[in-house]
Amino acid sequence: MTTPLILITGANGTTGAFAINQLLAQGANVRALVHKDDERAAKLRARGVDVVVGNIENFQSVRAALVGVRSAYFVYPLEAQILKAAVYFAQAAKEAGVQAVVNISQRTAHIDSASHSAQDHWFSERVFDWSGVPVIHLRPTLFMEWLLYPFQQPIIAGHNTLMLPGGNGRHSPVSAFDQGRVIATLLRDPAPHIGRTYHLYGPEELSYSEIAQAVGEGIGKDLRYVPEDPEAFVTRLLQAGVPPYVVRHLSAVFDEYRDNLLDGSNNTIEALTGVAPMTIKEFARQHAASLI
Repeated sequence: MTTPLILITGANGTTGAFAINQLLAQGANVRALVHKDDERAAKLRARGVDVVVGNIENFQSVRAALVGVRSAYFVYPLEAQILKAAVYFAQAAKEAGVQAVVNISQRTAHIDSASHSAQDHWFSERVFDWSGVPVIHLRPTLFMEWLLYPFQQPIIAGHNTLMLPGGNGRHSPVSAFDQGRVIATLLRDPAPHIGRTYHLYGPEELSYSEIAQAVGEGIGKDLRYVPEDPEAFVTRLLQAGVPPYVVRHLSAVFDEYRDNLLDGSNNTIEALTGVAPMTIKEFARQHAASLI
């Protein structure tokens, strides 16, 4: 029997890369849609990945990438054209007879969000629903990888401080690694999950003070949380060159965060994959070289 072909978009991003690692380890037949035929594409080919060069915002590229595909992962960066990309992907997947699309959305996705990104992720979910393409939606909460972002990592490493406008809110941070495991699991056996929306959480619901303590324990130094003024946060990001679209999204996320709209936890990752997700302390220990 021919091994079903699985398409990964965002192959060089965090969730896509981890999904590919998991799929290859399980002997899956993987195709990757990449923007450039560069060194990263060559490394994927060397690992046995069928690399297709194209743009997810170009319908012909997406149509070509989906030919012969059984299941596909749709992910879009924090940029403004997600609705266009979702429409193209849904139409091409329908034409190709794709049996399942795993769509990664956001924990904050809702129709009335002040974030254009969160709102458009909600509409993108509806695009896939309306298309009739079999779909599974994922809504992860805030990534552990936020600790490594340019607006946060230098403050941790240089000032032993976790500074964000989170107030006293709480959430269950989740790693891209664990999301990649879920994505691979669903792509390999999507049928039982079609039509479902899964909220993805890490194993612990924590305040940022508790996150700072856990990260400090992971990297072996004292780390404190300093609640940042929301306006100062926006100014800091803009001065650092973060695009206004992203700044607006992050500002809206933390408005909801302070209102405890990102709280909650579950055991979905372990239930789907059979392995519990990593803790924030374990993540920090893995990335200690970047955080010390």
